[in-house]
Amino acid sequence: MGPSTSCCARWTGDIERRPRLFLTLVSDNPWLESLARLSIIALLVPVTVIILTWVERKVIGRLQMRLGPMRVGPYGTLQGVADTIKLLTKEDVRPQTADRWVFELAPFVIVVPVFMAVVAIPFTADLFIQNLTLGLFYFVAVSGLSIVGFVMAGWGSDNKYALLGGVRAAAQLISYEIPLVMAVVAVAMLSQSLNLAVIVGAQEDTPNIAYQSLAFIIFAIAGLAELYRQPFDIPVAESEVVGGPFVEYSGIRWSMFQLGEFVNLVLISILGSLIFLGGWQWPWSVLDASVPVAAQVAMMAVKTGTFIFFFMWMRASLPRLRIDQMMSFCWQLLLPFAFLQIIINGLVLVYDWPNEILIPLSGAAAAAAVYLTYRAARSTGVRYQPGYQTVGSVL
Repeated sequence: MGPSTSCCARWTGDIERRPRLFLTLVSDNPWLESLARLSIIALLVPVTVIILTWVERKVIGRLQMRLGPMRVGPYGTLQGVADTIKLLTKEDVRPQTADRWVFELAPFVIVVPVFMAVVAIPFTADLFIQNLTLGLFYFVAVSGLSIVGFVMAGWGSDNKYALLGGVRAAAQLISYEIPLVMAVVAVAMLSQSLNLAVIVGAQEDTPNIAYQSLAFIIFAIAGLAELYRQPFDIPVAESEVVGGPFVEYSGIRWSMFQLGEFVNLVLISILGSLIFLGGWQWPWSVLDASVPVAAQVAMMAVKTGTFIFFFMWMRASLPRLRIDQMMSFCWQLLLPFAFLQIIINGLVLVYDWPNEILIPLSGAAAAAAVYLTYRAARSTGVRYQPGYQTVGSVL
């Protein structure tokens, strides 16, 4: 009885030690630890996209006095699952005259940079894949690679509407990437760091939205354009280019574009909550530094959800801009005001002024930007005059 009991005890002890040995092995190797964390994120991303698809349909339906999805599952909660099954089982076709390699690689060129950008995003003080010293720089650099995927999708489809949509996407994303980056640079100047965790830690008392209100407005507008959502949905305008660079894609390849769009939506929202709203920091130091992880996750979810709701709200509320209005708005208004925010930050840093002076300076610049936008929107209506027509401009 004794030997068999000791044998069973050793076997049970080995079973209990194996998970601990595996976790120790993973935690001691930074590559394995990062790969394990990235695998968890990769499993959570499709589920998040399915949920956000249903949420967006419900939100837009509510804003437009509709019910939204109601038939598949209780209150339509299984609509996203049904759409996923449909896309995975749908026939994957390719135009006969399309450039095979360019056409088939385009979805991967759009989706892979999205997952690469997730690496640098901290979700809480201790929950992240890699805490990069240049995390903000890495995020901005990697997220810009998806522009190549849009051009490849438009060119490889051998379709004039797809090509026109790809060219529009390249022009729009490159243009609005500049003010977006400059708004991020303004925050980095104030925090004196490109580490996202350090930027969040610097907002322990006051979030950057108070000091950088102009940069926040520029970031929100440029982020909306980077997501090519209304009023910046020029690349995929159904009434003009029949869906843009994605018109020839179907099934799982089209779902990859959809996946990239919604993950970008979440990433831009998380980045905005980190650099402007204080991330997982609770406002006005309600809790001390020993905030539990659950509270940090809850605060990140609330702030990120606010950004996501804003983007969904704009999609349901604003009409599409013309291509000339969209480009002039970027180059004639957003870009000069982004330079102005950097100049204001530079003056405060060089002359060692208190950060509180940024509140009226940046606020006044933000008010001027809003006024010029309002005046441009009022003046774009063309009054009827026989034989006379003007092209709208932002100024």
